[in-house]
This record gives sequence, structure tokens and C-alpha cells, in this order.
Amino acid sequence: MASFFFSSSVQNRVLQNRAVPKALLCFTLCYILLLSLSVSSVSGQSFACGDSASSFPFCDKSLAADARVADLVQRLTLQEKITFLVNSAGSVSRLGIPKYEWWSEALHGVSYVGPGTKFSNVVPGATSFPQPILTAASFNNSLYEAIGRVVSTEARAMYNVGLAGLTFWSPNINIFRDPRWGRGQETPGEDPLLTSNYGSGYVRGLQQTDSGDKNRLKVAACCKHYTAYDLDNWKGTDRYHFNAVVTKQDMDDTFQPPFKSCVLDGNVASVMCSYNQVNGIPTCADPNLLSGVIRGEWKLNGYIVTDCDSIDVYYKNQHYTKTPEEAAAKAILAGLDLNCGSFLGQYTEGAVKGGLVTEAAIDKAITNNFGTLMRLGFFDGDPSKQPYGDLGPKDVCTPQNQELARETARQGIVLLKNTPGSLPLSPTAIKSLAVIGPNGNVTKTMIGNYEGTPCKYTTPLQGLTAVVPTTFVAGCVDVACGTAQVDDATKLAAAADATVLIVGENQSIETESHDRIDLYLPGQQTLLITQVAKASKGPVILVIMSGGGFDITFAKNDDKITSILWVGYPGEAGGAAIADVIFGFFNPSGRLPMTWYPQAYVDKVPMTNMNMRPDPASGYPGRTYRFYTGDTVYAFGYGISYSTFNHRLVRAQKQVSIPLEEDHVCHSSSCQSLDVVEERCQNLAFDIHLRVKNMGKMSGSHTVLLYSSPPSVHNSPKKHLLGFEKVFLSSQGEGLVKFNVDVCKHLSVVDELGNRKVALGDHVLHVGDLKQTLSVRI
Repeated sequence: MASFFFSSSVQNRVLQNRAVPKALLCFTLCYILLLSLSVSSVSGQSFACGDSASSFPFCDKSLAADARVADLVQRLTLQEKITFLVNSAGSVSRLGIPKYEWWSEALHGVSYVGPGTKFSNVVPGATSFPQPILTAASFNNSLYEAIGRVVSTEARAMYNVGLAGLTFWSPNINIFRDPRWGRGQETPGEDPLLTSNYGSGYVRGLQQTDSGDKNRLKVAACCKHYTAYDLDNWKGTDRYHFNAVVTKQDMDDTFQPPFKSCVLDGNVASVMCSYNQVNGIPTCADPNLLSGVIRGEWKLNGYIVTDCDSIDVYYKNQHYTKTPEEAAAKAILAGLDLNCGSFLGQYTEGAVKGGLVTEAAIDKAITNNFGTLMRLGFFDGDPSKQPYGDLGPKDVCTPQNQELARETARQGIVLLKNTPGSLPLSPTAIKSLAVIGPNGNVTKTMIGNYEGTPCKYTTPLQGLTAVVPTTFVAGCVDVACGTAQVDDATKLAAAADATVLIVGENQSIETESHDRIDLYLPGQQTLLITQVAKASKGPVILVIMSGGGFDITFAKNDDKITSILWVGYPGEAGGAAIADVIFGFFNPSGRLPMTWYPQAYVDKVPMTNMNMRPDPASGYPGRTYRFYTGDTVYAFGYGISYSTFNHRLVRAQKQVSIPLEEDHVCHSSSCQSLDVVEERCQNLAFDIHLRVKNMGKMSGSHTVLLYSSPPSVHNSPKKHLLGFEKVFLSSQGEGLVKFNVDVCKHLSVVDELGNRKVALGDHVLHVGDLKQTLSVRI
């Protein structure tokens, strides 16, 4: 922000002009004095509580944060308070408070989406990691947090030179419920546990300071979009008008767990409410969802923000209120603190004057906002003298950060098919490699949406060409592939030792505000693939770059297509990572974080049906691996390696007894389940130990997924993920993998009324082909 200072020479010239009338001189001196209390600036970054304002109690770092916030709030007029309810927050010169822009994004790296962040010749780019759907496929909890740490370091470095804010509206932790959703690429997939682990891990990486003080924030993260939001624009139904009808059971066992984990396990500083209604009420106007759950049950330490213009949407598009003032009041009274947009700035004063909302309610909202800025050090004076004040352009796009982007892509890439003798290709035996497909030499496609300018790109063609000689033809003008140029492509493939086909999608086909209609590869991509495979003389490796899955049954069953890789949107170093996997410099270990369905599934399942559980009476097949009863192209958690890994059970419980008070009803009558209550759940955890051996010739990581199939009570899931671990093993190496299973946390199910219960009876625990029955009794 620009700072308003008169230089001493300007002040001297004013004072030396003796012809200036006394009244004007007094005005000028007062103006200079006022400006001396204005905002301070260092290295292009404006900040509050500079030397001239440091005497205010809210600038006193020795006071408790809540006392400092209270002091600040009571100094503001109503009109000034209202300017702090919107993302482009106002400035108060008399208190030395600069403007602040709340809206910055960091979905998979510091982004230029949102007005709070920009790139310049000072910092021309930042590390661009893969889209979260691919990062999640690594099933690596420590990696999620490590990425968050890098992104927050680069964000702080950019803040220090005036190029970024401190509040980042990421991650997106909605459940990837339907394969057609355009924003599935932004999420960690379809499983509540994986999504919870990813969300809380990434948030900890973004927020945690080196000191570990929970009352301080490195940057402030935001978990979004709360809640049951996973439809953008499908066959005439859009997110601005959609009412998600969700059962209490589905809400509490599918849609809410990631947000609960984000607040409780991640200690996130913000939650963003969504555009849609849930059961007839806009989420941003629902006092039960906001004040009741986020603040009341989960005890959010931070602020609740709208998705951009959400209040305007429920007023104008959903006609939820008769007047804009009523819309503003409903949001504030529901527990909302900050409006992305201008709506609260325009209509809150009218709502107060009309008696629809009190100034005390506004005080409460801005107290949450200022409390977050306090934790960020915004009111602690010169940022260069605070923790992280030494960060700058030198700390952005470091070699280590760029290597982590490449490593993340490598760990996420999923090998779906591999005929013996196909992958890995030999870098010495391959003398000519045909690279074909509309995504073969792309740059921006690799970084997906909510992107920033990357440090640099390595395209797939560049990555492969760095290893062996290549020839390239796109085969299609673009991913829509209206007409495939088959002849050029087949000639290339026929002459090469091996062929890599790189196809899939980009943001023109799946993105925010744009859902897919079907699960087929776009246009004539399928024709291009089959014809090239038929003409090829060597192995054919099909590489699919996309956020969502496809019905590629044709390729799965085509013997000429010897290998298939899914690479998500693999980030700035995607091409290098793809080459690392194809040439065996890295042994693939990624697993699918979402189910790949056949086209027949979406033919009969409308996107608007939110029900997770199957309905045999209507033929509705259910959603995600936890409930879906039909055939898959590739299942959730599927992924193979260049090595074979064997599992052996070393330690496991066979029976757990739950203690009950003597007069409990279940002693005298048969019970299917027990309520999860704290006193009953203590000391009900046990360990599972597995020996894992790498039987192959290559060293590599192995992803171990532990599932449970609960007893068939309360319409429970067929199976659900209890935990996952990643273990690195050398060739013929062996390792011990340990899981700690908490009966009430991991083996419980949600009943029809939304209550969490421990199901009594036999639970089947499984890892791969290993199965162990655990009897839960009273």
C-alpha cells in the first residue's frame, strides 16, 4: 500500500514560507500531524502500529490479545467498524491502521487469484505444486504438511515486500462426491479420512510457527466450502440456486468430518461458507451451521467468511430475504464475520438503523477478524523486526522448494496398468520415443486452477526429451479434439521404439462453474489412442492428465496399450516427474483418491442427488467406494508399482470388550450399537502391526491402506478407511508398519439421526488381501 508521508524538506519549505496565512499554516501543521499518525511502510509493505501509533493499547504486545482487540474495537465508529466486515478492509489513519486485503489464495502454491497477491519483477513466480487431487494420491501425511510449510514461507516472503497478504483462503476440503464435478481437482478426493488428514496437515504446515505457539500464526488458512458443496453447473442447475438436500446421517459421516478435523486437528483460523443452500437454508445464513457447529461445538479460534458474494447470491438469486438489509442481518446473526464482496459494506448500517441487527453483533464479528490479524502479528509493528521478517525474494522458488514440487508429483502419479516388459522404459535401449497427444507439451494445463505464476515449467515433452531422443505431434488441435490428426500420429508411432500418449483434459472442460456431462475422454481422443496403439511397434504408454476419472475401459482391455498412468495436474515440474516414473528413476506408489466409474453410472445418477447410500428399491447405486454397489473401472485406493509387496500380520486384536455401567439397558436386552461417550471410550485403543516386504528388484515406497468393514447396522458403509502409512523399502527389504486403532474414533459409524455409535459384532479389518476379524462386545 502507498504510505502518506511528507519528507522533512517538504515540511521545512512549508514552515519557511512566511507569507502563508496563520489559519492555513495551522491547517497544514494539523494535516502533517494527522499524516504522521498514518500508516507506516517498509519495503513496500504497509503495517499498523508504527512508531507514531505505538502508544495505543492495541499496539502493546505485552497485553493479552483479547484485551488489545477490545481496545481497538471500542475506538472505532460504526461506519469504521463496517469497513472491517469486507475483504477489502478499510484504513483508519487516525489510528495508524492501513488498508488490508483479506483475499489471497494458496491452493497448491501462492496464487495470483484474489486481489491480495500479485507477482512482479521482485518476485516473478512461486513454487507451483500439483493440484491437491494428485498430492492426495501420495497418501503421505508428512508430505501434506511439508508443502504447507513451503507455501507459507513463500507467502511470508512475498508479504514482506508488499506482494501478498497473510490470510489465504485454502484448502478446499469438499468431498469429491460425483466424478463429473469440475472442482474435484481442487480437493483431496472422495474419502472423509483422507480429506481430513490432507486438510488438517496442509493447514498445520501453513499456520504453525517455528515456536509452536498456537496463539501465533505464520499465515492464516481457511477450510472451504462449508458445507455439502460439490455441484457447480450441471445441466442447468448451478451452485447459486442449488439446494443440497442432505440426510443427517450423510451430513455427519461424509460432508462434515473434514471441516471438523480442520478446526479441531488443524486449528484452522477460518472457515468459508458456500453458495448453496443445505436443506433450504443458505449456509452463510444458517445459525446452526455457523454459530451452532463451527463456533459452538468445534470452538473455532478465528473468523467465518463468505464465498465471494454469497450474501448477494442468497438475496438476489435465491430470494431468501425480502430486503438487502435483512440479508445482511441474517448473515451477521448467523455467526458470519467477514464478507468476500461489498454487500455488508453497503447494507449493514441500514440493518443497524432498521433494528435488524445490533452494533454489538458487529463488534463480535470484527473482534474475530481482528483477533486473527493479532495472531498474525499485523498489529505488532514493523514486519521486518518480527518472526519471518528476514524472509524475502531469496526464499521463493528455492531449488529445495522446486524439488519438493517434483517429488510431490512423483509420489502422487498412479500406475493403473502395466504389462510385463512395458514400464519402466530403458533410457539406454530406447533410441526413439514418439510423444503424441494434446497434453504432450503443455505448460499451464499442468498447474490447474487457483494457480500462481510458477518458478518455471518442465513440460512432459521436455521431461522425456531430457532422457531420450523424441519426436512429437499433438494429434489434436486442443484437448477438445474435434478432429484427430490420426495419420501424422500413427506414422510417428510406427517408426518409434516406444510411444507415450499424453491426453486428458484442462480447465476448458472441468473447472469451477463447469461440471462434466459424461466420463468419456473428450472428442476424438479415444480414436487417436486406439489408432496410435494399433500402429505402434513398441510399448504404448497412455498418460492421462486430469482432475476427474474417466471410463477408459477400452484402454484397460486393449492389449496394445501396455501401460496406463494417471498424473492429475502435476504442477510446474510435472513433465520431469512423468519422465522419472516412465524411465524407472522413481518407482510409482500413488493410489487413486477417487473411484473411476463406468459411463453407465452417470447415465442413471443425477448430480443433484446428494444421497451417499444406495437405495435398492429405486436402483440408486450409492456414491464413493464406501457405499457404491456397482462395477468400477478403477477402484478407490487402486495403484500398482514396479515391485510386488507382501504383507504379513504380526500383531492384531481379536476381541474388544466395552465396559458398561451395571444398570445399562444393553445388559438386559440386545443392542446393535452403543453411543460414543467419552467415559466409555477411554483406553479402547489397540495396535495393529504388519510386516511388509518388497519382493521386487527396485527399491520404492509402498502405500499401506487399512480398512474396516463394520457390521451391517445403521446402513453403515461397506468399508471405510481407518488409516494409511507410507513405507520405503529397498529391494528385498522388509519393514514394520504400525497402526493405532481407537475403537470409538475409527470403528464407530453414524446412525440415521446423525449420532456416532460403536457397532457391536464382527468388524473385518483388511489390508490388501489380508483380513482379520475383530469382535466388539460388551
